[in-house]
Amino acid sequence: MEKKEFTVLYVDDEQQNLVSFRATFRRDYSILTANGAKEGIEIMHSRDVHLIISDQRMPEMTGVQFLEKILPEYPDSIRMILTGFSDVTAIIDAINNGRVFRYITKPWDETELRMTIENARQLYMLQRANRDLLTKLQQKIEEQERTLRTFMKYVPEPVIQKALESDSGMFEGEQLQIAVLFCDIRGFTPMSEQMTPKEVVAFLNQYYQIMTECIKRHNGFVNQYVGDEVFATFGAPLSYPNNEANSIYCALDMLVHLKKLNEIYQREILVGIGINFGEVVAGNLGSEERIDYSVTGDTVNTGKRIETITKDMPNSILISDALYERVSHLFDVKPLEPLFVKGKKEKIQVYQVLGRK
Repeated sequence: MEKKEFTVLYVDDEQQNLVSFRATFRRDYSILTANGAKEGIEIMHSRDVHLIISDQRMPEMTGVQFLEKILPEYPDSIRMILTGFSDVTAIIDAINNGRVFRYITKPWDETELRMTIENARQLYMLQRANRDLLTKLQQKIEEQERTLRTFMKYVPEPVIQKALESDSGMFEGEQLQIAVLFCDIRGFTPMSEQMTPKEVVAFLNQYYQIMTECIKRHNGFVNQYVGDEVFATFGAPLSYPNNEANSIYCALDMLVHLKKLNEIYQREILVGIGINFGEVVAGNLGSEERIDYSVTGDTVNTGKRIETITKDMPNSILISDALYERVSHLFDVKPLEPLFVKGKKEKIQVYQVLGRK
């Protein structure tokens, strides 16, 4: 801010002091004068004032009272007091309380007052620059928070937090024992052929919402949406007690809440759910330009194969032998005949979950 753009309001009840002040500083600054506090307030309402210099002893109200009165409405203006020696103690109290920038004894010395005004101008510029920086910083923070909220819709929050806190980079995998759940709509292709593309998207979004709520309710995480399939994990990226049981509780919950979708679309929508338990490698996969949080391993592949068995068993929940060993005391199941699945050389044992014990 140039000197001539810096507006100084001088308030005094003695006219000759106003004339003298204006004559002395008008070449350097934009000078406004007021004959008392009332006129000073009126000027503040109509003009942008950067520095207020007020005489202390005035008939309407003292200078400190005047500055205190306008402080809530004009907190950014720099405030100074002109005073005689008898009022110095009161003025120092005002300074210590943060209401007044400086006090100047009367009669004022031109050199001293000029230097004080210039200091006030530089202080005002610094404060304004700081306010601008804080505003920009707040905008950046809000922008980053919006970005983070959006990002969390694509990547689980624990993964993001771990990446932000990690010094070793994003591309690290860890071996975990988890449950994996696959839920797929049976007969989705012929059903979607009877819908428009917009109707298909709307249907899938409602389906995903219902299934996701069930997964979150049982401390699971959505790993992927693939077409009409939902892939969820229980134990990664965060592990909770009873991940194995939670995966089955979630599956039972899914079948219950699938009725909402049936009511909306007035048709029987069927799903198949396959769940496996075992060791996986969990971590970020991809390149520096694009990454995905993923879990990989035979446990995942077998879980998907178990889900495919449900094609002829609509609205059924099938679990692996590895999972059954950990939850047999909690659920009623019906063992199926051992069977071959793609990718496995030997037959696997699966169980159909009938309900809770």
